[in-house]
Amino acid sequence: MANNRSGAFLGGMVIGAAIGAIAGILAAPRTGQETRQLLKKSADALPDLAEDLSTTVQLQADRLSETALRNWDGTLGRLREAISAGVEATRENQLLTRDAEQKSDSQPPLRDRLR
Repeated sequence: MANNRSGAFLGGMVIGAAIGAIAGILAAPRTGQETRQLLKKSADALPDLAEDLSTTVQLQADRLSETALRNWDGTLGRLREAISAGVEATRENQLLTRDAEQKSDSQPPLRDRLR
């Protein structure tokens, strides 16, 4: 969950920085020509910004995927242990039931023993 939060935080930082830069450019007291040149430079930088954002998102997705795999492996191991314990308990119960049936078969019925 921490990886998800950090990915969202980094994405928010990048988007916030881009929005802040655009707002700063538009609100700055420059001439129209200077502002257009600055906007052109900023627009030229957008592909790099998008690539950085894409890389960040990919890294976060990889981390999340690795975490999910580790969690799945742990869950799968616990599930195997639980199934093995259930199988063993069933075998023990069957043996106890069989032993109890054999004991009851070897003794005469209760009414015959009470006579």
